[in-house]
Amino acid sequence: MNHRNGFNPLSRTTAHRRAMSRNMVTSLFRFERITTTKSKALEVRKAAEKLITRSKVDSVHNRREAAKFIADEKILNKLFTEIGPRMKDRNGGYTRVLKIGFRQGDAADMVILELVDYKLDSAEEKKAEPKAKKPAAKASEKKAESTAEKKPAAKKPAAKKSPAKKAAEAADAAADKE
Repeated sequence: MNHRNGFNPLSRTTAHRRAMSRNMVTSLFRFERITTTKSKALEVRKAAEKLITRSKVDSVHNRREAAKFIADEKILNKLFTEIGPRMKDRNGGYTRVLKIGFRQGDAADMVILELVDYKLDSAEEKKAEPKAKKPAAKASEKKAESTAEKKPAAKKPAAKKSPAKKAAEAADAAADKE
């Protein structure tokens, strides 16, 4: 009997499973919330929790051990400067798995894997800020359009050029290029 020893190979080769796990952990730390299948989330959670435990103490050794798993320098820095200190008071259980139903195509059990202190409100505020900036940008665009509309009205309309003048200008431009 297996007696819950080992891990779920997820029907993948070792190299594929390792690369997928590294990518998903990196995405989890980048976005602090990812949507995946239940079996993948349970495997990724193990690696993520070990890395968060390491990040609680910012030392050269811990950074190098985490860098073996996380290739992105910015995410590694975020792990040790933001995520680790936030989890300082917790003794484990840094992630949460929320069931969201079944996938349309193959009925796989889908879940959301997120950090425990992830705040949905802060993500909505970030999305709301760019929306607030857009109307201000539109107002400045309207001002630019109104000034652009005024300038051509102030100029006298140009007289139509004869075909001979157009050809002469084209010849002059070609001579200037050479």
